[in-house]
Amino acid sequence: MKIPEKYDSIRPYEPEELPEVYGRLIADEQFKTVVGKIFPHVPFEALAAKLMLCKTNLEFQIAFCYPFLKDLLSKASKGCDIDISAIDNRRRYTFVSNHRDIVLDSALLDVMLIDSGFKTTCEIAIGDNLLAAPWIEDIVRVNKSFIVKRSAGIREMLVNSRTMAEYMHLVINEKHDNIWIAQREGRAKDSDDRTQESIVKMMAMGGEGSVTERLQQLHIVPVAISYEYDPCDWLKAQEFQLKRDVEGWKKTKADDVLSMQTGIMGYKGRIHYHCAPCIDDFLASIPEDTPKTDIFRIIAENIDKGIHANYRLYANNYIAIDMLEGGNRMAEHYTPEDKAKFEMYLAGQLDKIVIPNKDEAFLKDCMLKMYANPAINKLRIKKRSTTKVN
Repeated sequence: MKIPEKYDSIRPYEPEELPEVYGRLIADEQFKTVVGKIFPHVPFEALAAKLMLCKTNLEFQIAFCYPFLKDLLSKASKGCDIDISAIDNRRRYTFVSNHRDIVLDSALLDVMLIDSGFKTTCEIAIGDNLLAAPWIEDIVRVNKSFIVKRSAGIREMLVNSRTMAEYMHLVINEKHDNIWIAQREGRAKDSDDRTQESIVKMMAMGGEGSVTERLQQLHIVPVAISYEYDPCDWLKAQEFQLKRDVEGWKKTKADDVLSMQTGIMGYKGRIHYHCAPCIDDFLASIPEDTPKTDIFRIIAENIDKGIHANYRLYANNYIAIDMLEGGNRMAEHYTPEDKAKFEMYLAGQLDKIVIPNKDEAFLKDCMLKMYANPAINKLRIKKRSTTKVN
């Protein structure tokens, strides 16, 4: 189908545009260097020839991204799986997930969807703040990403939000593709995952009908992503101290690149994706007279519930709660060996932090909260459900 021109600056590249984009990438020295590190045993000329054979974005993903990510999982994890029992792999969805890793959250979802029998992957929402070089924008748009324009004034942001919402509705209802978008702008550095109402409001700016009808047209599925280890935990803790101690401190593009590299290559242990049921029925159940001031909060909280209830918890999550509380309330969920291993891991991650006036106690507390919060949120949902039953 012909995509309207108003989406040209944000949409993924179309198949007919790919040969020209491939040419730019092949000629880019930075791209050559990165590819050489990713595929060190394959001559660049062979990779370039293989690239030129990819006629569609999905062919590119299957030829390059899929095998790279499978190899990465074999080296930097104990495996990755997904539970899609609540959804239908013949349908198309807007997957809204918690956000742990800049690159891998969406990339591994694509792998899991292919392995689960989906005929297509996702168009991925990516912030323009991450496009540190022209070749990066080219490669992400080849990889089915659409651009979230964040660096703009208030009026321009409203226009951009509406354009993106309309594009998302086109992807689901006319292109018949899936979408991945994070539940919030940027990662939740403390792992206390909460859907921003602004994300829900943005999605409701496209489509037709009432707020709930517009969102039903996107077929939203909350997705819980659980990493046993977060290789960026020390970087996130470091960021918390720098923000605390340095007035006006802000991340640079170099910081984002380091986070991307660390997240991709660092050890993640076990990884689990869990798709909650599509929220279409929940949206249909919201009373029509619900005040607009409440409706976005209600929907965001429902997405949160779908994510929190479906975390997979590991020993580290329970240990972190007990270490924060100074007790052993969660001791039935782990062994002394588990605790010793996690304490050794934390010490190694803390050693990576080199900043002025390093506050070890504060940094350790930050890291413990990252591992504790998923368990705290899941147990809170479980307690509420038990209370309702009783």
